[in-house]
Amino acid sequence: MKLLRSLAIFLALGASTISAHAGNVLIVLSDSDRLDLKDGKMFQTGFYLNELMQPVQALLDAGHEIAFATPKGTAPSLDRTSIDKLYFGGDEAAMKASEAGLAKLGILSREKSPVISLARVEEIGYERFDAVYVPGGHAPMQDLLVSSELGRLLTHFHEQGKTTALVCHGPIALLSTLADAPGFVATSETQETAKAQSDWIYAGYKLTVFSNREEEMAKGLLDGGEMKFYPQDALVKAGGEFSQAEVPFAGHVVVDRELITGQNPASAPAVAHELLRRLK
Repeated sequence: MKLLRSLAIFLALGASTISAHAGNVLIVLSDSDRLDLKDGKMFQTGFYLNELMQPVQALLDAGHEIAFATPKGTAPSLDRTSIDKLYFGGDEAAMKASEAGLAKLGILSREKSPVISLARVEEIGYERFDAVYVPGGHAPMQDLLVSSELGRLLTHFHEQGKTTALVCHGPIALLSTLADAPGFVATSETQETAKAQSDWIYAGYKLTVFSNREEEMAKGLLDGGEMKFYPQDALVKAGGEFSQAEVPFAGHVVVDRELITGQNPASAPAVAHELLRRLK
């Protein structure tokens, strides 16, 4: 059945290229439902509801085609703490609409999820996609940052100048393009000094990600646990030029060449707007 669903996506993507006004957007999510913390602790997590659904719904409403992938092709997990109207400007109706939209997509189903693996995406062909989007939640910090499959995909998009959008903790996935991503991450986890990566494809890019001060303010979510490192520090060490909103948790989007990055959950709508602008 998974093969049939993958084939259906492949055929849909092929048919959609007939339309000059529709783009094919690949949504990349984590396989993980957890983030390993210091001292053997663990934080149950996944993707954030608004960070996925606000851009996805905007893309669908504009007539674009979307496909979902994770490194292994398993169904992703939703961070249940993100089911909060706070992330929808206090609008409970908007939150519930996103919940309904997510249920309709079926990506959380362990048996019927349409999610395919990044290896399958490579087989289908990166050229079939016009943009890639990586939402946040803490889960990308567990696997996307060291995924060699994602590294190849992002490198292709970089080389072709194709739109690459990420939000909140999602930008940590950019580290997957490093020559030795696992080694760099291991160094970051031990708090050792990591040298800037002059050969990193995003070296010198202006970007943003969930900031250190936001991490400090949100530490209570980790139930007394502590992250092994913060994404801001890692991306700066890798060679990125970081910027942030003047006020923590305020929306902030940075655009540099093909790259679109959003700082936090409040940035998701603006990232969606920039994605739509690029796909016109």
